[in-house]
Amino acid sequence: MTTALSGQTAVITGAASGIGEAVARRFAELGARVFGVDRSAAVLDAVADLPGGSHLGFVADLTEPSAAARVIDEATGATGAVHILVNSAGVVWLDSALELSAEMWDATIAVNLTASFRMAQAAGRVMTTAGYGRIINLASQASVVALDQHVAYCASKAGIVGMTKVLAMEWARSGVTVNAVSPTVVETPLGKLAWAGEKGDAMRERIPTGRFARPEEVASLIAYLAGEDAGMITGENILIDGGYSVV
Repeated sequence: MTTALSGQTAVITGAASGIGEAVARRFAELGARVFGVDRSAAVLDAVADLPGGSHLGFVADLTEPSAAARVIDEATGATGAVHILVNSAGVVWLDSALELSAEMWDATIAVNLTASFRMAQAAGRVMTTAGYGRIINLASQASVVALDQHVAYCASKAGIVGMTKVLAMEWARSGVTVNAVSPTVVETPLGKLAWAGEKGDAMRERIPTGRFARPEEVASLIAYLAGEDAGMITGENILIDGGYSVV
């Protein structure tokens, strides 16, 4: 029995944990062959545990200038094609704008924005040549609203949205769609830890639905955008924030 993503090869960054791991699992359930990428060697076990078999893990530091090209070359060599890219790898360091260190700023931009662009660029070269592709970039509600002590994170995610729009415009005629997904706080292990106690309670009060997003909900939205039925959706930043940004 075929499923929605049967025959598709999906490169997913940040696949060792959190949203990236949830996306990898959802894609595998839908029949895709997953090529999971992470700087942590835990990605090897995470990918091996996915349903369906034939999935591959790749350990890489995507802030290295040549890493993206190596990843896409490896995925293409192993599977014959790259149909889908999900840029899920990301970091967050919090501090006030007056106190944020240059190192934290540079690291945030390098991981969240620059590495995502390099991955999209490398995948885009393969996809535009093939005449088909789906790229989904993880942004955040922080791409459209200000969050206290999130200056580097907000800047990086707003950059993701701007990058997404330009790539979508340039590659649409080549059959490649490029979209961004912007969640609110997500109940990953790190999300639960970072937003525990009173801080988390206060944040939930600001979300009209009264709760945080589940990784599986984000993964399902990404899976739709990765499918053939979403061919007329490109250049969008789709918020999955329980109404946070409309209040």
